[in-house]
Amino acid sequence: QVTSFQGVAVRSLSTTSPHDHPEHGRLVYKGNLAKAVLGVKFFSYSTSIFNLFMMPYIMLKSGIGMESLLFQAAFYGLIGIFTFVTPITLHILTKGYVIRLYYKDEVDTYTAITYNAILAEKVTVFHQKDVKIPDITKMFTTFYAKTKSMLVNPTLFPNPQDYNHLMGYDKSSFFRLEDLEEVKEADER
Repeated sequence: QVTSFQGVAVRSLSTTSPHDHPEHGRLVYKGNLAKAVLGVKFFSYSTSIFNLFMMPYIMLKSGIGMESLLFQAAFYGLIGIFTFVTPITLHILTKGYVIRLYYKDEVDTYTAITYNAILAEKVTVFHQKDVKIPDITKMFTTFYAKTKSMLVNPTLFPNPQDYNHLMGYDKSSFFRLEDLEEVKEADER
């Protein structure tokens, strides 16, 4: 990397890529919806907290405590759906979305970074042999790492070989070069 500094060329040499992480390895994937997932979950949580703090005030000013029991149950049920069910549903749908995926060549391990329920980054370390592809295509699952579902977008891998290795496609017996050569030799005989 060469940078110009007041007319003098300065050369900087580095043995690590800016995408390397000393603990997790080489960055092989970065999800493009990471900020959107974080923002939607944060907005949902903040509106739920706002609802919880405003409910006593709304109940006091609206006189809802004086109405019928059926009306109270319907009102509390509706508020409960928006206060609790929406954030829980969002978390269930987005908990497997991989925001970053690192790979360590030496030990053949992956480190997936996802968001947990309290919006902190959660680290999941797994080996390539722990990756299982679902038999039936699932809406929010690309693969399972051990038992945890993970969602990645295959087109966001800068190097397609990294995705192929993650999914185990590079070990597939369907398209091995040796098998193709054997078939070709058998046809020539």
